[in-house]
Amino acid sequence: MYRFLLTPRWWVINVFTLLAIPVCLFMGSWQLSRFETRVNTHNEQRDEASAEQRAAARPLRDLLPVTAETSGERATATGRYDTAHQLLVPDRRLDDRDGFYVLTMLRVDGGKDGDGGKDGNKALPVVRGWLPGDADDPAATAKVPAPPSGEVTVTGALQASEHQGSDGVNTRGGLPRGQLGMISAASLVNLVPYQVYDAWVTSSEAPGALKPVPPRAAEGTGLDIKAFQNLGYTGEWFVFAGFVLFMWFRLFRREAETARDLALGITPPEPTAPTAPDPDRSPDDAERTRSPSATA
Repeated sequence: MYRFLLTPRWWVINVFTLLAIPVCLFMGSWQLSRFETRVNTHNEQRDEASAEQRAAARPLRDLLPVTAETSGERATATGRYDTAHQLLVPDRRLDDRDGFYVLTMLRVDGGKDGDGGKDGNKALPVVRGWLPGDADDPAATAKVPAPPSGEVTVTGALQASEHQGSDGVNTRGGLPRGQLGMISAASLVNLVPYQVYDAWVTSSEAPGALKPVPPRAAEGTGLDIKAFQNLGYTGEWFVFAGFVLFMWFRLFRREAETARDLALGITPPEPTAPTAPDPDRSPDDAERTRSPSATA
């Protein structure tokens, strides 16, 4: 009854099933390992962040350019705030509340940046803190404290420049004057008359009504949306493996039932072809044939 398994058609089905199931299981296991790696990285970053909060801050020039290892480390920079170029970054959430960042450009002292060039004319974007409310609301923006004058030393977590896929970035454009949708050197180049570091710092101390902005994990690490995508892909690959096995069993059972019926001499009824209408037959004759009351 199972001799149909030796036919060329079933050879193809069996080979496909034997190859597809291991591939699906391997891909699911690989995606699961990616998720577990991100979880472990997240835990390591959390432990490192606690240690870095107790560690001494390093000079900015020693941490540039920003990498996955230096992102989140405590950096220190000395300079003067450019009070004429303070910007608000709207649509930023903190503690499940809507609000905005207060960003001020820090004109750093002379030295060397990560590219080996003089940075005396460069500025470092510093997020001095976060305020709840709408950046377009005058009552909310009135609570923004003025940046201190004179030379200051800023200490905070170093962060990589944002891009369009970063959380909270406003890509709609058309923001009012004095607002910024994305913290990056590319978005600041046309707003300030000097060069800007390809990095920013979130200050660990926030003056007045401002609240410090916690650093975010480096892109590609931690429990971000991509980590949960890996978990979702894990389930999809395992479902694919189960679906392949289910379809093989369904085809096998149908084929076995057909072979059993043939062995018992039971042949499936052949479908009858629909009869073509008679061109010589009038519509009234057809109606009388279909209607029982017409023949009564």
